[in-house]
Amino acid sequence: MTRFTKYHLVLVGVAALLLVMSLVRVVSGQNDITSSGTFSAALLLAVPIGLAGLGGLWAERAGVVNIGLEGMMVLGTWFAGWAGYQWGPLAALIAGLLGGALGGLIHAVATVTFGVDHIISGVAINLLGPGVTRFLSEVLYKEGTPAADAGAGITTSPAITGRTWQPSLPLLSDGPDLLGKLENTHWFLLSDVAGIVRGLTHNVNILVVLAVLLLPLTFFVLWRTAFGLRLRSVGENPWAAESLGVNVYLTKYIAVVISGAFAGLGGVFLVFVSTKYVEGQTGGRGFIGLAAMIFGNWRPGGLAAGASLFGYADGLQLRSAGAVTSFFLFGAVLLLAYLVIRARRMLSPTQPAELAARTGKDYTIMAAAAAGMVVLFWLWLTVDQLPNEFVFITPHVLTLLVLLVASQRLRMPKADGVRYRRGEQH
Repeated sequence: MTRFTKYHLVLVGVAALLLVMSLVRVVSGQNDITSSGTFSAALLLAVPIGLAGLGGLWAERAGVVNIGLEGMMVLGTWFAGWAGYQWGPLAALIAGLLGGALGGLIHAVATVTFGVDHIISGVAINLLGPGVTRFLSEVLYKEGTPAADAGAGITTSPAITGRTWQPSLPLLSDGPDLLGKLENTHWFLLSDVAGIVRGLTHNVNILVVLAVLLLPLTFFVLWRTAFGLRLRSVGENPWAAESLGVNVYLTKYIAVVISGAFAGLGGVFLVFVSTKYVEGQTGGRGFIGLAAMIFGNWRPGGLAAGASLFGYADGLQLRSAGAVTSFFLFGAVLLLAYLVIRARRMLSPTQPAELAARTGKDYTIMAAAAAGMVVLFWLWLTVDQLPNEFVFITPHVLTLLVLLVASQRLRMPKADGVRYRRGEQH
């Protein structure tokens, strides 16, 4: 399959997804499914997840498992809040990047230099990050300090001084709010597209633009440059890379430090949104970012899709608890489409050899999909509104379900998590 065909399949898939979402909105009457408010919230929620996932991507493509993204994000949030209230947003950005990079450096020293198990080191950083930031807060934000006089507490920093940029994209956001008027008509498909575009282009934080640009930049660096080829070769077979003259240790260090900086940037974004550091504001986004990276099969495009999915689920449950029940209908429609496509392939008269080779496993999968479709449709008909506890955990349940499905087609870098020592044979 050529790249040209793949891009067109992606466009067809996006168009089909828009049609299904519009259909579900019309049938369920839940306009928040495609409203500009939902997608604006989804964008804000997806960005820190995506930045954490990008951090994981850089480290794991170099063969270093990084489950310490959460701790690195925490370091990024604290240093961004500390520097931001004293010197403004630019200082917050730099300090947050350096704070996350510091966490990445610690992880690189432990795993690359000393050969500590990658999982153990990541867990240690996830414990170290909140502990260090709490200690620093107690020292620098205690009563009687200048920070405390400026509004700081043990669990929060003073507000960032200065103003963070929130530009709207030109053409689509200037002048009369035509997209808003079209969205309010609630016409099939047209108002849905208008709501989505409006939500993604109005009052966009400058870090959102930066995060979006980092996705194609990461793809270009890792898949279109000599440095990226060396980095990926280290993650696939460091001994082969060593034989070709690649400095494996240095490459791993660079990748893991960049990984921490990306996670720290995700923390900076959270501070910019809330205008200050608040203890616990990462809320497990580092772990969800890792899940989004795995869902995306260790590639930037798939990572973006995973982060968008989790951000959308979180944004929808914040906007409308009732709209969460539309996931039942949405899932039923997707399962119906899956059954139709699979049945056409199985019953195609142009492939008799393939039809003869079908096993009971294929029919079992189809039966399970049909049963799931019926159950989801029944739940949508009978459940008016989920209890708040179930609504709150929707994004996390969706994370588990997506990983369960995606795990069937994943291919991680071959040397991911493998201990490397120069000169050894593996």
